[in-house]
Amino acid sequence: MAEITIYTDGSSRGNPGPGGYGAVMMSGKHRKELSQGFRHTTNNRMELLSVIVALEAIKQPGNQVTVYSDSKYVVDAVEKKWVFGWEKKAFKGKKNADLWKRFLEVYPKNQVTFKWVRGHDGNVLNERCDTLAVEAATGSELIPDKVFEVESDFTG
Repeated sequence: MAEITIYTDGSSRGNPGPGGYGAVMMSGKHRKELSQGFRHTTNNRMELLSVIVALEAIKQPGNQVTVYSDSKYVVDAVEKKWVFGWEKKAFKGKKNADLWKRFLEVYPKNQVTFKWVRGHDGNVLNERCDTLAVEAATGSELIPDKVFEVESDFTG
């Protein structure tokens, strides 16, 4: 069982608008950075997607994973167990159900705990994730956030 530390952040330029996520994963001497930009999305979707993509990138299950995020939306939903209540109610009336369902597919594969960090407060790894997310959101390789674009009638 490995110990894995993950820092995540999401960004959108307008909410909704172009967005991106950034994640930094570390285990032992290994470090990996992940990011992607989307043409039309929200900040909360990018905050959650950054966590999902990082957890999905873990090759072997059964690890001790600590996720650091500046998103109260994500941290509270998991640590206060709200997402499990939403799941029991089939996410009725909840935003980002597609991403929460995807999260719940990957979450039980490891022992995951969440820690909230204050954003833009000098935490080097949180700042790096912010930079990755902003660069992805403002880049030229933006891909569609298909579910959100359909739900919001985006015709970009």
